[in-house]
Amino acid sequence: MEKRSFKPYGSISALTLGGGGLGQVWGETTREEAIATVNLALENGINHLDVAPMYGKGEAERVVGEVFKGKDLGEVKITTKCRLGTLPDDEVYERLISSLDKSLVNLNMERVDLFLLHSQLRKDDFQLYTLNEHRETNTTSLSCYYNAVIPAFERLKQEGKIGSWGIGGLGQTQAILEALNHEMQPEAIQCVVNPLNSAGAIGYVDQDFDPQKILTESQKVGVPILGIRAVQAGALTLEMDREPHPSGFDIKDFEDYDKAEPFRKLAFEWKMNPSILAHRYALSVEKVSSVILGVKNRNELLECLDAESKGPITQDQIIEIDKVLSK
Repeated sequence: MEKRSFKPYGSISALTLGGGGLGQVWGETTREEAIATVNLALENGINHLDVAPMYGKGEAERVVGEVFKGKDLGEVKITTKCRLGTLPDDEVYERLISSLDKSLVNLNMERVDLFLLHSQLRKDDFQLYTLNEHRETNTTSLSCYYNAVIPAFERLKQEGKIGSWGIGGLGQTQAILEALNHEMQPEAIQCVVNPLNSAGAIGYVDQDFDPQKILTESQKVGVPILGIRAVQAGALTLEMDREPHPSGFDIKDFEDYDKAEPFRKLAFEWKMNPSILAHRYALSVEKVSSVILGVKNRNELLECLDAESKGPITQDQIIEIDKVLSK
């Protein structure tokens, strides 16, 4: 497994095992299969696991905790998150430490290496274009972030509870760009990296959300990047392996699947599985330290390991992919 530079850890495996699949966000699996998937990842050189309380109501964290119970983590690094929302400044630290302590219990650990703000960022007066009724619980205002979240993260570092902190890279495009250029930059960011330039269903805050702008700015200002949504919730795979949610929340993911048909045709011409091509695309993007996987079983993980072993695609291939999807 290739190792890449990632400032919070020094270096990191090119692939990160994400917790969405382990927590059954992307379809059903079993605790046993999830544990086997983590072990297979470790055996193949993946040294970073990215989980969150939201992934199966703590299930992804519990899976990782079970794998490492009574064991030394060695070189493996752990990331978890907190969906904070917007709170009065004097309540932020307590909410963060409460969430983190629950995560540490699930993980059977005393600290995590990276702690991310899982709620999406917005300017104080910005109205969400959908789900605005959940604005206070799902998004964090910039004033809350600057005045309370950053100091709370720094306090958690001083207390030895976390190694570094960062943001999820989702929300209002302009707010994230401002956060990246604040005097206290995040120590890491998760950026959407896929040829559709789409966050799909989770891009519900800003109608004009532009992942490429956030990626480009992160590259420019030097904030370490973890790539997410490489296959855009299944839209860049051979077929969606789940049904749309009854609420219609994820309809954008299924619309993206239709938009990605030219990508699948191109992958077929190049004799590649589209999901492998999508992961290789993400792995080829400049300054992406690691691509976070949403796999839920060993078979899906093996596909991603195969993609990483084949190395980056060429710049000409990237241009051709971008061209067919822009028509």
